[in-house]
Amino acid sequence: MRIALLVCPASGLGAAGRVAGTVAACLRQISPDVQPFVARDAEGTARFAHEAVTGGADVLAVLGGDGAAHAAVQACAGSQTALAIIPAGTGNDFARAFSLSLDGVDEALRQGSRRQVDLGRVRGGAWFGTVLCAGFDSRVNERANQLRWPRGPRRYDLAVLAEIAQLRADPLVVRTEHESLELDATLIAVGNTPYYGGGIPVCPDADPADGLLDVTIARRVGRGQLVRILPQLRAGRHTDHPAVTTLRARSLTIEGNDWVGYADGERQRELPLHLDCVPNALTLVA
Repeated sequence: MRIALLVCPASGLGAAGRVAGTVAACLRQISPDVQPFVARDAEGTARFAHEAVTGGADVLAVLGGDGAAHAAVQACAGSQTALAIIPAGTGNDFARAFSLSLDGVDEALRQGSRRQVDLGRVRGGAWFGTVLCAGFDSRVNERANQLRWPRGPRRYDLAVLAEIAQLRADPLVVRTEHESLELDATLIAVGNTPYYGGGIPVCPDADPADGLLDVTIARRVGRGQLVRILPQLRAGRHTDHPAVTTLRARSLTIEGNDWVGYADGERQRELPLHLDCVPNALTLVA
């Protein structure tokens, strides 16, 4: 078995770099053919992931966070290379959705265990394994990416507070194969899996094996309402709130002015976006 180990040493504020030697040693107990790649930035992560897949790796093992997982998904989707995620980031939403860990990956590799899972895809753009969002959440991402302090998850907490202070709703159009909605909305999240933002189950019932994308839409709400909804959101109970609408679709189009899409926490482009669920698009070591 040919294993490519892609290490993103900066992930998790350096956590990935600290455990890289241990992970490599574990993998070499399974197969002597382990080729390491060390990525110092996002461009390197994407490049090495594609090199591993085009080079014929049986498994691409990624030690990093959601950004690294997103890059690896782009390379492995639709290929013969199975993806193994060893979580070492700050959010780890992709790994959380599939209960992935170093011990779990080790056991699955030894047993030859594989799982076919769905992916979301932006037509003409990227694959996504977790959630694509736009509106309030994408503006939080935009703001957090501009902050140089604090580091880690607290940067996002600060960005959330800043965006709540400037909260607004904008016109949004959502079209699926079954229905069409036109409304003023605060945010939309389209989930292949439940989690984003470091464990928030924004699409709590999303199943990456049902051939469908789950859609959560928050309509126009005031600051006070949003503050009251946030604790429910973290517990996955927000879908019962009257301001929240949920849908399921194989494909959908979302349109709106001044809305930017983020998939797996990575910036995509401004709306409109056409999204599809692609069944069994990824082979996962799990």
